[in-house]
Amino acid sequence: MTRITVAKGDGIGPEIMDATLKIIKAAGAKIEIDEIEVGEKVYLSGNTSGIANESWDIIRRNKIFLKAPITTPQGGGYKSLNVTTRKFLGLYSNVRPCMSLHPFVETKHPNMDIVIVRENEEDLYAGIEHQQTDEVVQCLKLISRPGCEKIIRYAFEYAKVYGRKKVTCFTKDNIMKQTDGLFHEIFDEIALEYPEIENEHWIIDIGAAKMADTPEIFDVIVTLNLYGDVISDIAAQIAGSVGLAGSANIGEECAMFEAIHGSAPRRAGQNMANPSGLLEGAVMMLNHIGQTEVAEKVQNAWLKTIEDGIHTYDIYKENISKVKVGTKEFAEAVIENLGQKPSILKVVNFSKDAVLTLPKYEKKTPKNKELVGVDLFVHWNGTNPDEIAEILQSINTENKELTMITNRGIKVWPEGFNETYCTDHWRCRFKPTNGKIMFKNQIITLLTRALEAKIDVIKTENLYEFDGKSGYSLGQGQ
Repeated sequence: MTRITVAKGDGIGPEIMDATLKIIKAAGAKIEIDEIEVGEKVYLSGNTSGIANESWDIIRRNKIFLKAPITTPQGGGYKSLNVTTRKFLGLYSNVRPCMSLHPFVETKHPNMDIVIVRENEEDLYAGIEHQQTDEVVQCLKLISRPGCEKIIRYAFEYAKVYGRKKVTCFTKDNIMKQTDGLFHEIFDEIALEYPEIENEHWIIDIGAAKMADTPEIFDVIVTLNLYGDVISDIAAQIAGSVGLAGSANIGEECAMFEAIHGSAPRRAGQNMANPSGLLEGAVMMLNHIGQTEVAEKVQNAWLKTIEDGIHTYDIYKENISKVKVGTKEFAEAVIENLGQKPSILKVVNFSKDAVLTLPKYEKKTPKNKELVGVDLFVHWNGTNPDEIAEILQSINTENKELTMITNRGIKVWPEGFNETYCTDHWRCRFKPTNGKIMFKNQIITLLTRALEAKIDVIKTENLYEFDGKSGYSLGQGQ
């Protein structure tokens, strides 16, 4: 018996959760439930996080969290509970299977069967943003080696356990050579440990286009947080409906399972909502806790129900479906089909070893780290790069000098183009003149001289080499 935490959420949440729990209990799920309140009511009570401290205690004690969609009120500084939960509990892996149910659910891609494994904690979703000048706001894209290793290893282990043949990596490392470059580099490293599984890399833009056009050429896709967020919704939609897709959020200690769709408040209380997305999340939960026989029974019964043409309004088509049903009736139909299998759709046979156990990340031996320069980010309202270069050269010293200025990443000095539009945000690179090593007290001297010259330095970034390899980007055009 496994004790789990359940939140019925907002909008259609209570209806689809009741339906889901009824199905999995009828299938023999060995679970005990602690129910908690999260979402809109908690937000509007004055709690900006949408969850009470005692509810966190229950989630952390039980480790397994089945959550229905919630509503985050607009404005008021309310934080997304989904994002908060993923980060607080270390749920680094977001897993979203997207499978066509052709010919019973309308789709242009009848042979689609892909799983998107999305990094869940880092990237631009760190949410670290600053307004730096009148004209420029920045968002920091944070990518870590532990984050990359954990998600990529998870993708290969998932492929191995579930009999998948190929893992594809999506990045944009032709542009973001440091951040996405690290993800790609680690993908290539870990792929060597799984010679039985095919691996490949695509640039995200053409990869996403190919996925939308020919999804059947992909199997498991692993990618960074933002890209994964976008392509997983696309994949779910082109498979047939976002309403059919479930999601698992897996960490080293805890796991959360949910539908990928929202709370749909306009459909609340009408016995119309499709519980399939949350049910698919519950099937992943059952696999995760080792109840694979129950998961298999539920999944096959659900496929048989879809195959029988018993459909909720969102996927009902007169020329395909046989009967339109409500939430409760759909759940009853799935329960009636428990023990049966589809005859046209692919029968599911979950491995008894469908529980993924991954080793905890172990820190690597630190590299030799050398400071080789500094970027000063300067707020200056002029438009002529030669003018700001002349000002900045006034703070040069015997052992460090201005070597480059960029504006929005584009090199504008030396030898910039007059056609390049410049904002009030300038990256000004200083490097040593006598050898490549720089010292932090030299940066302090540089900043002191900038202050004396009334140069508005808004930020600095130290430039490092790690084991002799550059750890910073060049200016575009260098």
